[in-house]
Amino acid sequence: SAASDVYKRQIIDSHQHLILPTELQIEQMNKAGVEKAILFTTTPHPEKAKTLTEFKNEMSILFKILGGENSLENNKKRFKKDISDLMKVINNYPDKFYGFGTVPLGLSLEETQIWIKQYIIDNGLKGIGEFTPGNDEQVSQLETIFKALKQYENFPIWVHTFNPVTLNGIKILENLTREYSKTPVIFGHMGGYNWMEVTDFVKNTPNAYIDLSAAFSTLALKMIITEVPEKCLFSSDAPYGDSFLNKQAIEYLSPSKKISDKILGENIIKLLGLK
Repeated sequence: SAASDVYKRQIIDSHQHLILPTELQIEQMNKAGVEKAILFTTTPHPEKAKTLTEFKNEMSILFKILGGENSLENNKKRFKKDISDLMKVINNYPDKFYGFGTVPLGLSLEETQIWIKQYIIDNGLKGIGEFTPGNDEQVSQLETIFKALKQYENFPIWVHTFNPVTLNGIKILENLTREYSKTPVIFGHMGGYNWMEVTDFVKNTPNAYIDLSAAFSTLALKMIITEVPEKCLFSSDAPYGDSFLNKQAIEYLSPSKKISDKILGENIIKLLGLK
């Protein structure tokens, strides 16, 4: 029917960060022909920068976070504020955004379970992330998150797998993904330079998915789309990437419209059980 056709063709950017003002973010989505986006929290706002110096200032905040320099107390405070900012936008524009929420690493299992219930589940968020582990030890700390998620069937976790995450860090994440097979794991940014390793893993692991943002090579993107079309998720990582260009790249490199429809919306709708 025409209705199911519309349903099938819905285009969802499955990974954007909160951009200010929200009207600008929606305008960019509309230009790109993206109906909805899954919003992730953010602390830096590189979209505000007009010059390289201003951009460096915003990015220095990000690099501190990526380097795991912040204390647990600081992280908890920051995450609470970030989730509150995220919820304001989602509540103001429920027809435009879904959300994923952050959980601090380093809490006990019980504290992690309480946090997930209070800040993620009770807020109606669709998943957990983005986790940006600064080193292999922090990748191992994700096990507490996986354990806490055991009580939620099919509740996905999104992990940054580009630099500074190493091949060894990716292997640790792969082991966790295998062990906690009821939790879908989205390998963010295609595994970066380790995209071949990640593609093989995703191909052979039912609960592993691959996020297509931050592709540094169209050849890598093309291979992944061809190898695991059912497991690929279109995303831009805006403001670091651009919905319009990422969507075009997928449409251009995809072997068929049927496959690009899957990647641009159907896969994420199915994964998150969206209406």
